[in-house]
Amino acid sequence: MTAQAETTAPITAALPLKDQLVLVTGGARGLGAAISTAFLEAGAKVVINYKSSETAANELAAKYPQQALAVQADVRDAGALASLAEEAGSHFKRPITTLVNNALVDFSFNGDARSKADSISAEELSAQFAGSVLAPVAAIQAVLPGMRETGFGRIVNIGTNLFQNPVVPYHDYTATKAALLSVTRTFADDLGQDGINVNMVSGGLLRTTDASAATPEEVFDLIAAGSPLRRVTTPAELADAVLFFASPLSRGVTGQNLIVDGGLVKG
Repeated sequence: MTAQAETTAPITAALPLKDQLVLVTGGARGLGAAISTAFLEAGAKVVINYKSSETAANELAAKYPQQALAVQADVRDAGALASLAEEAGSHFKRPITTLVNNALVDFSFNGDARSKADSISAEELSAQFAGSVLAPVAAIQAVLPGMRETGFGRIVNIGTNLFQNPVVPYHDYTATKAALLSVTRTFADDLGQDGINVNMVSGGLLRTTDASAATPEEVFDLIAAGSPLRRVTTPAELADAVLFFASPLSRGVTGQNLIVDGGLVKG
């Protein structure tokens, strides 16, 4: 028997959270603020992106003056994202190493106010596709040169459990988040050779964010009753999972979708 030479791929270097420069899109309010805060508390440098929440972004950044930078940009504008990446690199003297695609453009989680199957329009679907697929892709492309230069990258896309458990008619939101999961997996395969891991964290209904503030209380109660934990997941709990995917603990994990909803949806 002829012995074959053992070949193994090189192990990707993993930066500690404290050495990472993190961009959180839509990072000033709700879930985004929870994610930004979690990274800041872990010692990371954080770029808090916002579209119109200037006051909230600046107030959060002011709590961590050496670590945080608030930058305005509409994530649907690829040029604005490229300028944001350049500004962040200049400010912190290092490229962005970690991206959390969290921004949710113009959406309210109120099933009674969403279009049903007989009325959902191409315009509604296109608007959500621009915010939930095209914008994350543009954000990835804006930070990709710096990640390749560093030889390290972590990309975490925020998804939803609703395409496994479509209990409310958020047709446009659910369809585009499903497309984002496909992007997550294909980009993971494409970028793995560059030391860049791409994953998704999918929450359910969160108690409470600006987006879920319009959700009736009885819906929160229904979700809690159906969850093994008998409660609704908090933004801070979902943020914990995002930090896992950015941390060295997940260095061997890519192309995955982790559902964080208290066990409501299985797999």
